[in-house]
Amino acid sequence: MSIGAIWAQTPGAVIGRDGAMPWRLPEDLRRFASITAGHAVVMGRRTWDSLPSGFRPLPGRLNLVQTRQTDWSAPGAKAVFTVDDAVARVGGRDLWVIGGRAVFDLWLERAVRVEMTVVDLEVPGDTFAPTLDPSMWQVVSSDPPGGWHTAANGTRYRFDSLRRHDPV
Repeated sequence: MSIGAIWAQTPGAVIGRDGAMPWRLPEDLRRFASITAGHAVVMGRRTWDSLPSGFRPLPGRLNLVQTRQTDWSAPGAKAVFTVDDAVARVGGRDLWVIGGRAVFDLWLERAVRVEMTVVDLEVPGDTFAPTLDPSMWQVVSSDPPGGWHTAANGTRYRFDSLRRHDPV
């Protein structure tokens, strides 16, 4: 089993506003679906609630919802209460942490991989991506290298893949 995290952010680290992503980028959603398909995903309850009802649970994935509410349940999701509880539930599958910020903070020390979409927008937000210590994380690839894709709606973006490495 390996643990990774996946998110989209602006250069200013905005990942959300008012419980939603403050952009529309179908290219990012396709990449997210491709990377997480067939694996376990763990998210916070507010992230679960933010998913459109037609996409809850996320299809083709084991959906774990990390919550402090011991009586929480939802069709298609498994409630977990700790990181260790979630690890025990995945049965050796790879696991992707998909948000929100508090859940990223709980899991990043165990993650070995981050898949990040950088969305070239300046937008206000109230939720920000974790800061990745460059002594611990290295960008191993960017798509496209040294530039940006342009979405059908004109938004520029790139896909960065990061791996954890031992500090020097």
